Parts: sequence; structure tokens; C-alpha cells
Amino acid sequence: MKMVSLRNAGSLLFSVALLVMSACATTQTSPDVTAILANPQRPAEDKQIDAARKPAEVVPFYGVKSGDKVADLVTGRGYYTAILSQVVGEKGVVYSASRTFRPEVKDRFKDSNFANVRLLEGPLETVALPQDASLDFVLIHLSYHDLEPAVRVAMNKRVLAALKKGGLYGVVDHSAKDGSGNEAANTLHRIDKLLVIKEVTGAGFTLAKEGDMLRRPEDTRDFNVFKERNKDDRFVLAFRKP
Repeated sequence: MKMVSLRNAGSLLFSVALLVMSACATTQTSPDVTAILANPQRPAEDKQIDAARKPAEVVPFYGVKSGDKVADLVTGRGYYTAILSQVVGEKGVVYSASRTFRPEVKDRFKDSNFANVRLLEGPLETVALPQDASLDFVLIHLSYHDLEPAVRVAMNKRVLAALKKGGLYGVVDHSAKDGSGNEAANTLHRIDKLLVIKEVTGAGFTLAKEGDMLRRPEDTRDFNVFKERNKDDRFVLAFRKP
């Protein structure tokens, strides 16, 4: 039988200790999104759409963690801004950007529970994200198709400048038919995934991965997503800053 030397045994124990410490650190910096969603203080209208949006799968897919600096573009009622605020915690920051904010949204984020949220109001083509490569993650959820192509091009460049090297840009949207480009954006509120990939990689990003948690292969992609809600196929793209 081979005997393990004390020196080798010590090295082995040290390696195991490092692995354990690493695992503990990962656990500490990866908040329980399910627990955040279960918070009784969340508005009922947010909870009602969790099943369709699946944030408990989407947020971990993008690797958002405690202490991160992130942004939520085209905030709407603040669905993802509120979730990301709790995920990144008091040491993190959420820049929430929209052309305009409804009064009730401004009021929502005055609450001390959202002290880490910074509202950015103004045109998306000149969105006031920090341009110092300090952000870890930027998300635009179900709204990329709402912006004019020229606005998207300018916005994507500003997102690139805002993100750290290796940072992720998440685009989630309603799937249009392949090859249809932008033609269904105003009528069906959908956009061709291939066009999104072309525009975002054209700004300097690389496509890192794609999630399938919001896929609905049975979707015929020929109906307005607001007339038949939560029955559409959605793509979940992660772009990385090189």
C-alpha cells in the first residue's frame, strides 16, 4: 500500500479547505431568490406574473449576486428593479432607467427597503448609466422591441461602456418569427432573436449563452402578446463584454 507523505497530506487538506471556503463564499453571495419572491410585502400584481417570468430561474442564470452593481432598463412598474434591489442588497446598487416614471413607481422606490435604487429618467439613447466600466450586469426585460433601432444601437453602446470587462448584458423579449427582423415590433410586440443578436454583438458584445426557461415551442409567433398574455415564446440572451 502506498503511504501518503505528511507534506502531500498537508497539501491535500489545504486544497480541500480552499474548496470548502469557496463553496461557503458562493453560498453567502448567492441570495435565495425564491425567498425574496415570497416576501409578503411584494405587490400582488408582481406575484401574479412570477409564474410566467420565472425570476427564480432568470436571475441565477445571469449570476447576479450580493454586492453587485446592476441596471434595469425600461423599468415599467419596477418588477425587476424591486427583485434586483433585494438580490444585490445594501452593498449593491440598482440603476433603474426609463424615459419617464409613473408617480406610483417613484413612490414605490422612495421606500427605505429600496435605498440602493437610483432612478434614471430620460432618453434611453443617452441613458445616464455610469460610463466607467463599473457595472456587473444590465437587464432589459420584454422592452427591447419597444425602442426604435437607432435608439437601441446608441443604448447598447452605452451599456457596453457601463459594464466591467466580463460583465453581462441580459436581453429577454417576446420571440418573433425567425428572419422577420423588426417588422412585428409595433404590431405583435415581438422581435426576431437573430436581429437582437446582430445589434448587440454589433455594439461590441459576444453572445455568452442562452436560457430556455421561458421557451414555448408551441407558440406560432403570429399573435399580439398583449391580447393573449403569457402564451408566447420568449428568448433569454446573455451577452458578455469582452
